[in-house]
Amino acid sequence: MDKRKYTKTRRAALQDETRERIVEATVKLHEELGPANTSIKAIAEAAGVQRLTVYRHFPDDISLFQACTSHYLGQHPPPNMAEWAEIEDPSERSRTAILAFYRYYRGTEKMWSVAYRDLDKVEALQKPMGQFEAYIDQVRDDLLASCSVTQVNKKSLALTLRHCLRFSTWVSLKNENLSDEKIAELVMGWIMR
Repeated sequence: MDKRKYTKTRRAALQDETRERIVEATVKLHEELGPANTSIKAIAEAAGVQRLTVYRHFPDDISLFQACTSHYLGQHPPPNMAEWAEIEDPSERSRTAILAFYRYYRGTEKMWSVAYRDLDKVEALQKPMGQFEAYIDQVRDDLLASCSVTQVNKKSLALTLRHCLRFSTWVSLKNENLSDEKIAELVMGWIMR
């Protein structure tokens, strides 16, 4: 009986290790090639398993993308609203949040670039990317709540904050050879008008 328990435990551990190798291979290939250009065959080769093994662990793209996203975000968590929660001054609070996102984007640019590029090509990407976009909306709402603006200006400020927090905004300004600090300074001018 003890030997059987050991065998089941060992087999479960090996399955977990295999699953982890598949997820890590997927993350690496997604970052290098993009989700649309990553095949199950390539994932299997990179993980050192057969294609059938990948399908056994992840029967569809959605389950594979959920595992990949969870793994990646576990290693590269987006900025946490707690980082600026105690800052009362709306301008400083917004600047801190925006700069945190820009530094995050700089460290994770490769993955976000391919994820946004492939969003319309890979259906399984839409849910995890939608969750990230919803988080950006939460951050925007948090920053908006700290500001005292009239109802008329509130919509305009909400749109501006949302634009400032987007990856695409950061990329376009980074491509002008601006540092994250300079980008944050520039977009704060948009917000504080």
